[in-house]
Amino acid sequence: MSGTYLGMPAFPTAVRASTKDTQLRANLTHATHTIRDKRAKAVAELDDWAQLREAGKDIKDQTLHHLDRYLLQLETQVTAAGGVVHWATDAAEANRIVADLVKAKGETEVVKVKSMATQEIGLNEALAAEGITAYETDLAELIVQLGDDLPSHILVPAIHKNRSEIRDIFIEAMGRWGRPAPDGLSDNPADLAEAARLHLREKFLRAKVAVSGANFMVAETGTLVVVESEGNGRMCLTLPETLISVVGIEKVIPTWQDLGVFLQLLPRSSTAERMNPYTSTWTGTTGGDGPAEFHLVLLDNGRTATLADEVGRQALRCIRCSACLNVCPVYERAGGHAYGSPYPGPIGAILTPQLRGIQSEVDASLPYASSLCGACYEVCPVAIDIPEVLVHLREQVADQGGKGHRLEAAAIRAAGWILGHPAVLAAGERAASKTRKLHPQKSPGPGIGPWTETRDLPEMPAEPFRDWWKKNRSPKEGR
Repeated sequence: MSGTYLGMPAFPTAVRASTKDTQLRANLTHATHTIRDKRAKAVAELDDWAQLREAGKDIKDQTLHHLDRYLLQLETQVTAAGGVVHWATDAAEANRIVADLVKAKGETEVVKVKSMATQEIGLNEALAAEGITAYETDLAELIVQLGDDLPSHILVPAIHKNRSEIRDIFIEAMGRWGRPAPDGLSDNPADLAEAARLHLREKFLRAKVAVSGANFMVAETGTLVVVESEGNGRMCLTLPETLISVVGIEKVIPTWQDLGVFLQLLPRSSTAERMNPYTSTWTGTTGGDGPAEFHLVLLDNGRTATLADEVGRQALRCIRCSACLNVCPVYERAGGHAYGSPYPGPIGAILTPQLRGIQSEVDASLPYASSLCGACYEVCPVAIDIPEVLVHLREQVADQGGKGHRLEAAAIRAAGWILGHPAVLAAGERAASKTRKLHPQKSPGPGIGPWTETRDLPEMPAEPFRDWWKKNRSPKEGR
């Protein structure tokens, strides 16, 4: 995945700083609560929401089961429509393909539609290494780019910034990237949007190459679909002479009828809208209308390995709505940067370790970045059982060992032996009861020590239950 987040600490270390950032927590609490409340009202408008959710889940599962067939059908249709399909095994190959295509056109800059896939592969950084500047055109992505920051939310990458902070970024940085911010810029949302519109307009009109992702790819016609709220995506998709779309292979769906289901699920789950303000579709090239050259880069980058996992593969159903982030108590307090990945929150905690593997300390920590409350599953529009996958991945992390897990495994073995020897268990219980006044409320030992810092250990009873039972229940009572 991306090298952008390389060097970031593991989740437990990162949250020590982020949870103490009161401004960050205030920004996140305000934004996530606003979005989740609006979403709940939008979803409640549909009596058949549960049926739509089940339909979305079934379509995704059916497609993933026959992914090879639908991808080949997609390639055939895109090629027949005048597009060129490229297959990328990993991030390095995808970045090389895009960079070579841009250089072949003699260009040194591109405009971009917001795309999680290109964040995942670190495309901006790879293009910069080749002397190519990528300009983000989504408002939130623009804020992040101008602020030399990292995205912290799938749908609202700058969710950790408030209006005043955004105004300061525009005033300080816009001039270095192109048209400067207007004099006397306020933090009024309309003024900020107008400043961004003027700044981006010159880039839309100048760029010869655009890079996008796609929300869906319809196999039966080779059509790609982008849904958005601002119109910047449509400008990128129609004005430049060359369009390069980098899309994960799991984004394919079989038919337009299937697309109808997701165009109801996605907007209500993401922006709480009944439909997206802009839904753009394109199929290959059309003379005199839109880009004359179209390239589709189909990205694997760990998806085939994820597909092979019977439990974990359900993460590939994700349609990137971010509803799970907005209800997650852990995300709300930790913020998106703590996850060390372009995919934060509950979906990131299961998707990132599967795409990147669990060998690194960062990725091995992510399955534990959850309280397992299940709120993420309740709001997921394609019914991804995120808690189930989290527990599944925790088993894998535990199986690969490590200091804490070796201690846990030794404790489990010891507990198993004691429970298998009733006399030893009874003696231990009596000893614990007699010494209960000496027991500490917090554990000073390794492993469990941090856990008990915020919890009190249960108080030991004055006598073991088995002794109380013998004294208070005679055999004749049969109770």
